[in-house]
Amino acid sequence: MHKIPVSALVLIHTADLQVLIMERADKSGYWQSVTGSIELGETPYQAAIREVKEETGLDALQFDFQDWQASNVYEIYPHWRQRYAPGVVENTEHLFGLMLPNTMPVQLAPDEHVQYQWVDWREAAQRVFSWTNVDALKRLGEKYQLSL
Repeated sequence: MHKIPVSALVLIHTADLQVLIMERADKSGYWQSVTGSIELGETPYQAAIREVKEETGLDALQFDFQDWQASNVYEIYPHWRQRYAPGVVENTEHLFGLMLPNTMPVQLAPDEHVQYQWVDWREAAQRVFSWTNVDALKRLGEKYQLSL
């Protein structure tokens, strides 16, 4: 079954803008926020909640979970295109935020991520590999009237 080219990115952070980033299991050195494709019959909002649970063990609805009402369209990296139907080269990624009361341990899905770190949002923007993740971090800063 091919992946649907619609996904959710969830920026998990604290009020003082410590951000959770995770290193991908399938691509060493590739750090990112929670992200994942929607499944058949699922909305981006539902996918975001499911991906947070799968990738961190956290229940997004127990915290300040926000649909940022924003999305980005990006070109799918060539090394991941085989996951999609032939000819699909773009994905639409919907942005969400999840504010926690403080940094906390998370339970990684070992097939997806090998380690995680809590870092300042500006450091996270330097370390994540995708421009859409950088865009989400920039939007987070703008919510607090800060800039990269």
